[in-house]
Amino acid sequence: MDISAVIITHNEAHNISRCLEAAARVADELIVVDAESTDGTVAIAGSSGARVTVRAWTNYSDQKNFANDLARGPYILSLDADEVLGDELTADILRQKATGLHGAYRLKRLTNYCGQWVRHGGWYPDAKVRLFPKQGVRWEGDHVHEILALPSGTAITDLKGDLLHFSYRSVDDHRDRIDRYSTLHAKALFAKGRGGGPVKRLLAPLVKFAQGYILQGGFRDGWAGWTIAVMSSRAVRLKYEKLDALRRGKAI
Repeated sequence: MDISAVIITHNEAHNISRCLEAAARVADELIVVDAESTDGTVAIAGSSGARVTVRAWTNYSDQKNFANDLARGPYILSLDADEVLGDELTADILRQKATGLHGAYRLKRLTNYCGQWVRHGGWYPDAKVRLFPKQGVRWEGDHVHEILALPSGTAITDLKGDLLHFSYRSVDDHRDRIDRYSTLHAKALFAKGRGGGPVKRLLAPLVKFAQGYILQGGFRDGWAGWTIAVMSSRAVRLKYEKLDALRRGKAI
């Protein structure tokens, strides 16, 4: 049964070739929908064998659904440009493909943070359904953290091996992403009518730090675990500060 690997991109020249090279080992076609990159992503993806479509950015769910609709195969392998199929995961997908795909498949993500693999602090296994039938499956959500909606009763199989996630190249990269995503999260909460009083703005970041660093064992990852816990706390603080600004009619 054919698999279409589907990736949405924007300025991913440093990642896309590695992602597509690994995906090509299991996929029968490679599809990239690019949101008007300016760094050569489109040319690199095309030279790596992908069928590339350039489309102005809308939101994560809409962009992914548009890309899925371009797929010719009955099964979609949905990847981010900074993700790479590990060898064991590749072998398991090929085994499943050879015996006949059915239902959906969940992949474990192992994240590389500034050169270090992170296995604690709530960051692993970070399992996601990423291999699924094209028919009847849609991404939902308007802002961030899009959700894959599967038909009721869909069987989900956990695959062996890891999806290697080269997420953060530097702390500055992490900080920039937090600034961007905290704005999206704040807008999503504001659209739902949610509030965040001064007590929550004070306590929620502290709880987030303690949860990741202590309760979920982030301290076991050394410097990376500490930095992730601090940055995660910062993300929560910014989210509620921006939500408060929106509720007071200010731009963020």
